[in-house]
Amino acid sequence: MKKRILIVNSGGDCPGMNAVIRAIVKRANLESKWEIIGSINGFDGILSEPLEIIPLTKKDVEGIHTQGGTILSTNNKRNPFNYPVKQPDGSIVNEDVSDKLIYNLKVFGFDAVIHIGGNESHKISLKLFQKGVNIVGIPKTINNDLAITDYSFGFQTASQTATDAVDKLITTARSHNRVIILEVMGKDAGWIALNAAIAGGASVCLIPEIPFKMDQVLKKLTSRFSSYGRGYAIVVVAEGAHFKDEEGKIIDGSIARKIATKLKEVNFEADVRETILGHLQRGGTPIAFDRILATELGVKAFELVLEKKFGTMAIHQSSELSDIALKQVINQYNKVELSHNLIHTAKGIGVSFGD
Repeated sequence: MKKRILIVNSGGDCPGMNAVIRAIVKRANLESKWEIIGSINGFDGILSEPLEIIPLTKKDVEGIHTQGGTILSTNNKRNPFNYPVKQPDGSIVNEDVSDKLIYNLKVFGFDAVIHIGGNESHKISLKLFQKGVNIVGIPKTINNDLAITDYSFGFQTASQTATDAVDKLITTARSHNRVIILEVMGKDAGWIALNAAIAGGASVCLIPEIPFKMDQVLKKLTSRFSSYGRGYAIVVVAEGAHFKDEEGKIIDGSIARKIATKLKEVNFEADVRETILGHLQRGGTPIAFDRILATELGVKAFELVLEKKFGTMAIHQSSELSDIALKQVINQYNKVELSHNLIHTAKGIGVSFGD
């Protein structure tokens, strides 16, 4: 009788998720005793009645590594320890259904779970492992904010998408002598903004790690225009960036629009426009880097199951594949250190962080 692995992906989608699924299936195909099953829509698949799970064969995953998103679908609102359950009166109450999940895994003969997710997802992985589930994690987030691993797949593609946006916005900003503020993802870490600002040639880069002053941003933008009002500038801002007002109170939320409003309040002469890139960063075809990284991690995760190294995460560290205990990973965020070489590089080419 074949052994069974359940693949679950949770959290937001990102380029490379399908490449991971394909890698796990193809690596398992080299072993004669393993069957790979996918859980539809995160943990919903294994918790639904009847189950929403699908077998994944080599034929099922042919060519999916070039596709964005995930063939299994995903969500970030289905934590089995705080799961929305419909009550007899029609109301929804969040309940701990982890015991039901574990029961279903046993009844349907699953020997292990490979969970693809970010920091919050792997808090779930650790809790399930502590309750006896044979689980292995794979790091996934476009924000690159998972500690320990060099990169999480999806980040490089998201950075490329953001850079492409800067490239396009420069041409229209230059044509109309405008300032265009591009807001990218990055609630707690500014990696996407920092990479896109350097690669695209932005004048200002605002990230969560460096609270900024509006007068410094204004000073940099003013320097980009002649006395005749000729010039242009691009501001790349992470969604979690924040500035301090006159009382020193930190203000955040809808940051691109707030910056634009501040510029208009001081009668900044140039026309100011905002672009919020949003979920465009999550979609599309993964670039080669992310396909390769996702494939490496998928193969490694399956081999961790073979080795029965449960409660671990497959990682890429110092350009080598490795693994680490889940408890050593969660709650550690990979934020941009002010001493990082990319901060030094950006300042070396005149990028302002508004500090």
